[in-house]
Amino acid sequence: MSMDSLGSRAIIGSFYAALEAYTGAGWINPLSMFFGNSDQASEEYKWLGMSPALREWVGGRQAKGLKDNGITIKNKTWEGTLVIPVDWLRRDKTGQIQIRINELAGRAAELDSKLLSTLIIGGGAAGGECYDGQYFFDTDHAEGSSGTQTNALVASDYATLNVATAAAPTVAEMNAAILSSIQHIYGFKDDQGEPMNSNAKNFLVMVPVNMMGAGMGAVYSRIINASTGAYDNTMANAAAAQGFNVQCVVNPRLTSTTNFFVFRTDAPAKPFIRQEELPLQVDAIAEGSEEEFKNNQHLYGVKRICNAGYGYWQYAVQSTLS
Repeated sequence: MSMDSLGSRAIIGSFYAALEAYTGAGWINPLSMFFGNSDQASEEYKWLGMSPALREWVGGRQAKGLKDNGITIKNKTWEGTLVIPVDWLRRDKTGQIQIRINELAGRAAELDSKLLSTLIIGGGAAGGECYDGQYFFDTDHAEGSSGTQTNALVASDYATLNVATAAAPTVAEMNAAILSSIQHIYGFKDDQGEPMNSNAKNFLVMVPVNMMGAGMGAVYSRIINASTGAYDNTMANAAAAQGFNVQCVVNPRLTSTTNFFVFRTDAPAKPFIRQEELPLQVDAIAEGSEEEFKNNQHLYGVKRICNAGYGYWQYAVQSTLS
């Protein structure tokens, strides 16, 4: 049966069926909080400082206020429109139109990963400011009693980030670099001077395509082969037995060949925020329309109003190999 005989309503139904089949990048939800109730052009998110740690009751109570920070995320309108000539619909007997519809659904499903990847890539430069006014990945975050902290790691922070070839680390080099990055996350303090990640168990390592082999091997191999000999992989063996879990994902959108990223994924808050004002919708100008009469074609368009922004930098580090 041709797409022409199905009609625009069936084609739209086919789009939604294809959209449901796309689950999107598996790392989206672990790295971001989703707010689907946006109802205005922008939303303001107030990041209140941490509650005080318990102290010995000496004298009266010592009440402490909350530090008031925030970030505003503006919604943006996104669209994608597919032009299908009427004659193509009539002639298509091999399902090529269906393939194009499925591709449009795939593009729509990829929007969140594209938005978050843009934030990750730009988190260390102008335009990448987070709630404390600093770049999301920066060397001088400071709040209250936290002291100055960095989540933009280089070799001067950890010798393990100094490798033989920055864009082509070995599995052993990558293993040591990832462990140092996770170790660093455990050291972050909140604005009360208390450890921010003392209960962290789950982490996600994001690598560019060129680090795929080293990243996967560093995280999942039971035995690490190094120039000095083989050794047990802490992340894949002993740590896993204690409920410590590390996942590695490859993000083809990353542009640097020497940076990788580590995120904590089991905290109530997340490194990023996603908000949505209008869920994805599909419209058609099809059979019987003026577009068909004048131009002998149908238009199928998707629209969504949403955006993404920065959340807690304390759950993320950017590590640069050199």
